[in-house]
Parts: sequence; structure tokens; C-alpha cells
Amino acid sequence: MADLIRKILGPPLQRMSGARWFARVGPKVVPPVDRALHRITGGRVMLGRLVVPSLLLTTVGSVSGRPRQVPLACMPEPDGGWIVVGSNFGRERHPAWTTNLLKEPTATVGYQGRTVQVTAHLLDEGERAEIWPRLLEVWPVYDRYAERVERELRVFRLVPDPSG
Repeated sequence: MADLIRKILGPPLQRMSGARWFARVGPKVVPPVDRALHRITGGRVMLGRLVVPSLLLTTVGSVSGRPRQVPLACMPEPDGGWIVVGSNFGRERHPAWTTNLLKEPTATVGYQGRTVQVTAHLLDEGERAEIWPRLLEVWPVYDRYAERVERELRVFRLVPDPSG
């Protein structure tokens, strides 16, 4: 059923998500709704998950030291990890969560009803180039975001902590 919903809703939502106006509206609407749905359903439901695999990332604020939660599109990896992109809806500045991970790479992922401790690794240029085509298969809008900003989108691999 989820694949059918993605097939139907995916293309129009991708067009909308790639529009410049959405960069102003999306950040104010999507994250709060996804955080609330994640909390209410115990991590089983997120709005974004209707069109792209999504997770809830909890980092430590680089300035405040407090927990910060952000819903993100992701690309699940076969080993149980995830790839996430700091697109910030195609806005000029890097999203705060990427700065948080650079300062403190230990984080928590909420994904499909389970919570996993992870360590984040910023991909280098070669790793990023290798994985970029696969990311575009998951969420083609990343290309539009990358074209309209002057920064390189940060791409992280979230590796599950083997000790649980």
C-alpha cells in the first residue's frame, strides 16, 4: 500500500517540494507535523514517509547542548544504517542538525517504531559522488536543491551502534 501511495503522490509532491516557494513554507509546516505524528504514533507514522523513507533524528544542539529533533528524508542502507542529506529545503544555509552532527556525531534515530543509537560520518567528496545517484532515485528533488544553492549539500552516513 505504501508503494502505491508513493507512486501516486510522489511525483506531484516532488514538484511541489522542489519549488522555490516551498523552501519558505515547507520548513514551517513539515517538521512540526512530522514530529507530532512521530510522537503520537510511537514512531510508526510520519507525513514525509508517504512519499519518501523518513526518520526522526535527535542530535545534541551545538550551542545549547539540548536534544534537537528533526524529521528527515533518508535512504536506508542494507546494513541497517541510513544516508541523510542536509538540503534544508534548498535554502542557502546549512541546516542546524548538520552542524550539530559535526560537533557531536553521536545521535539517535527513530525509524519505523524503533529507536537506534548511531554515529554520523560526513561523506567525503568521493563517497558523496558515489552515493549521489542512489539518493536521487529516492528523492530526485535533491538535484534541484543543489543547483540553487552555492554550498555543497552535506551528506551523512548514520551507522548504528553495534552495542545497541
